[in-house]
Amino acid sequence: MVQLYNLHPFGSQQVVPCKLEPERFCGGGPDALFVAAGCKVEAFAVAGQELCQPRCAFSTLGRVLRLAYSEAGDYLVAIEEKNQTTFLRAYVNWRSKRTENSRVCIRMVGHNVEAPFQETFRDQMSIVEMPLSETPLCISCCPVKGDLLVGCTNKLVLFSLKYQIINEEFPVLDFERSLIIHIHNITPIEISFCVGYVAAMSDLEVLILKLESNPKNGESVHHHPHEPNSPMTQAEGTNNENLQLESDDFVICQKPMELIGKNSEQSGVSVTLEPTGLDDEKIKYFHVQHLLYRRFAPDISSYVLSDDIKLHSLQLLPIYQTDSLTSERKNLSQEKKLLSLFCFFSLPHVGYLYLVVKSVELMSVYQYPEKSQQAVLTPQFLHVITSNNLQCFTVRCSAAAAREEDPYVDSTLKACPPVSMDICALRIQLFIGLKAICHFKNHIILLTKADPEAIPERREAPRKLLSRKGTSVKLKTPPVAEAGWNLYIVNTISPVQLYKEMVDYSNTYKTAKTQSCIHLLSEAHLLVRAALMDASQLEPGEKEELLEAFKESCGHLGDCYSRLDTQYSHLALPYYKMSGLSLAEVLTRVDWAVEDGSQKYERGLIFYISHSLYENLDEELSEELAVKVVQMFHMVEPKQLPHILCSPSMKNINPLTAMSYLRKLDTSGFSSILVTLTKAAMALKMGDLDMYRNEMKSHSEMKLVCGFILEPRLLIQQKKEQMFPTELAVHLKETQPGLLVASVLGLQKNNKIGIEEADSFFKVLCGKNGDTIPQLLVDFWEAQLIACLPDVLLQELFFKLTSQYIWRLSKRQPPDTIPLRTSKDLINACSHYGLIYPWVNVLITSDSLADKNYTEDLSKLQSLICGPSFDIASIVPFLEPLSEDTVAGLSVQVLCRTRLKEYEQCIDTLLERCPEAVIPYANHELKEENRTLWWKKLLPELCQRIKCGGEKYQLYLSSLKETLSVVAVELELRDFLNVLPEDGTAAFFLPYLLYCSRKKSLT
Repeated sequence: MVQLYNLHPFGSQQVVPCKLEPERFCGGGPDALFVAAGCKVEAFAVAGQELCQPRCAFSTLGRVLRLAYSEAGDYLVAIEEKNQTTFLRAYVNWRSKRTENSRVCIRMVGHNVEAPFQETFRDQMSIVEMPLSETPLCISCCPVKGDLLVGCTNKLVLFSLKYQIINEEFPVLDFERSLIIHIHNITPIEISFCVGYVAAMSDLEVLILKLESNPKNGESVHHHPHEPNSPMTQAEGTNNENLQLESDDFVICQKPMELIGKNSEQSGVSVTLEPTGLDDEKIKYFHVQHLLYRRFAPDISSYVLSDDIKLHSLQLLPIYQTDSLTSERKNLSQEKKLLSLFCFFSLPHVGYLYLVVKSVELMSVYQYPEKSQQAVLTPQFLHVITSNNLQCFTVRCSAAAAREEDPYVDSTLKACPPVSMDICALRIQLFIGLKAICHFKNHIILLTKADPEAIPERREAPRKLLSRKGTSVKLKTPPVAEAGWNLYIVNTISPVQLYKEMVDYSNTYKTAKTQSCIHLLSEAHLLVRAALMDASQLEPGEKEELLEAFKESCGHLGDCYSRLDTQYSHLALPYYKMSGLSLAEVLTRVDWAVEDGSQKYERGLIFYISHSLYENLDEELSEELAVKVVQMFHMVEPKQLPHILCSPSMKNINPLTAMSYLRKLDTSGFSSILVTLTKAAMALKMGDLDMYRNEMKSHSEMKLVCGFILEPRLLIQQKKEQMFPTELAVHLKETQPGLLVASVLGLQKNNKIGIEEADSFFKVLCGKNGDTIPQLLVDFWEAQLIACLPDVLLQELFFKLTSQYIWRLSKRQPPDTIPLRTSKDLINACSHYGLIYPWVNVLITSDSLADKNYTEDLSKLQSLICGPSFDIASIVPFLEPLSEDTVAGLSVQVLCRTRLKEYEQCIDTLLERCPEAVIPYANHELKEENRTLWWKKLLPELCQRIKCGGEKYQLYLSSLKETLSVVAVELELRDFLNVLPEDGTAAFFLPYLLYCSRKKSLT
């Protein structure tokens, strides 16, 4: 389906002042137009909208049959005919030819230019002769690299563009025949070449290939299964439908066929690469990949008229990465980076546009109202000529390229009109006797002839036209010059000007609320987007104007999708985002007028507003707009109202107004914990603490936590990428800190807040900066351990807690608030907190500690060290602030050494500092493989210290007696005697010896 609009894409028109009737013409670069007539080529400079000046003219060897210009290298190439012989010649440095009689240099391709001739080459035009073994039929220049592809019968020859460096300032342009592509069973009538992509077309067949530089399996050339010299083998490899059986009376036509990707290798067309470059490093392509093969069937009803069944206007159109071009011509080919590539070809009444990069896909089909003669594709439009009309169709190239360039297209961030959108014909302009068309920059070149005569290009037997192997190409011989011809330059108007006209035109559909408004505004959007992608065609200062138009078009599309009830209403969100409009600016564009006493809000607008308010925009709505938003959601989506009121953008809402709407939700039967919490937050804003307490008491603490999980913004809000606690969170910190900690823990469990964000929240809430840790954050860390969150790194959490416990113990710093849990609570609730060893209690009771909080921190630290999960080695370097001179430091140090199995050092420390704890320590720790330390370490040490006497003599003596009791039980009599000191008193040890000697009989 083609939608037709009567817009004005064509602006001013001027006549090219050429002297003879043009036979071939082409344009390119920023300002060049070439017209060939007879044995002469005229070059014109096209500048501005009203100026076309002759630049130079030069003679050719013969009549020009094909003409092409390459912007990369700035050269002109032509197929010329003289005395029924064709020649291929490239015209280089043509800009230096000032007069028709100026000298030119003619050289063969590959001819080395010596340094003494550099000044000569600098100031004169060079003609490069490129001999071929077969007749050249068609040519194409790569728009990126400037390489030249020449089509001959059953083969394509690639000439690589290169530079001979005479000196640093003057490179001489030259070519090298680097590759021959043998294409058997197709004789090309048109070809197109772009950075390794090749399109070849015969009367009814199109083949698209990709040349690749990576050899497979070490091969330098890739051959397809079909050998070129065995046509029967090729025919056997294809379907029977490919066989052509002819007689004088019958013609068997092939069926239409479209093969994509690897399937196109089954077309029966064999492709072989033959590298011919002299320098191995210059060989670029080793492998060929088939992308598309399409064959059309002739219209049997009109098969006698050969012109009705031929393809025409084959073209590969590249689109480059945005802003990737530079102004230096010499480096232009290196700076362009291909983004997308499109292929266009056409039958007389229908055109086809394919996307061929990454995947091959038919994008658009163009149905012409009249029989077409020629067409040219640009990034913005498709221009088609019939006998009397110039038609302008929109294309979807920019929509496809946008999706290649930006991965966020078709998301909530960005959008682009779809590739599948209906084609639009912008205008059908009357021109009498149109014959040919070409395009460059923003110029369309048209050749017209008032009294056209049908000059047959080919008059052959029908069976020859319908047979692939009988296909032959005869180049058209131009007629004798006649009066009534003109060569026009039609300047297309600027994209911004046409965009504005399309927007004005769309206003006629606005009140009707139809899809036509969206369609036309989408066309306007794609027009601007395509112009921005084609950066090389922009005038200075035009890009800023286009960017403004782009944002404006996004705003218009956002308006359409927000107000029209379509299945794509959600697109209002990304288009409004791309427009740069703020939420308040979008709301001011909404028509708030009430019709028939009731207001209807479309889902696109609701979707945009709700999503924007969920995003925590750094924007606060005025009270008036906030009230309108509340009214809207109360009518359309009342369940969303609590969430909407929690948005930072709704900060200026009158709490009385908000409370009235929330109460309406209760009266209508819609009640939930979320409504209760929102009402409590509004009551706090009003300063009504009684109402606040009544709302909070209506649900259990567990349900309140669930409510905060449903809407985290009741506690935490973000502005300018910074986190701020709400008024409700501040109040909970003072009145219900346990609920606050449980709620934030619930948010973390449900991935509503990250670990670092939660830590930052508590610091900000408690007004602590830098490394200062509030007790509420310590409570949260302890709650994390109890909850055993899977995404929390245990050792990191242990480190946070132990560091804080150690810091407080070393500084004698009490917590700033009362801890929510005691050490006993943590031991009972969390498996990571272990039971404190009994000997530790003996050690602690030896010192009187007045500060209860101090003892709590010490107990928590000891409990963590006694737990099963704690990595002791990681915390030892951080124990330095805890001196062993204090009981706290001593207990922690001994605990850590014990966990590290340094028992002997621990025994020495306890004997020195707290002898009363030695026996409890030994009873708890010296077991199993450590049992020998009773008589190898503890017994000798006690005996030695008793000999020294001192004030701790009695403690050592009682410890020795208990040690002897244990040793007497553990050892045999002989072993017991061996461990006793030789200088001891027999009477002291006798009871233990008697017990040891009698224990066997007792047992």
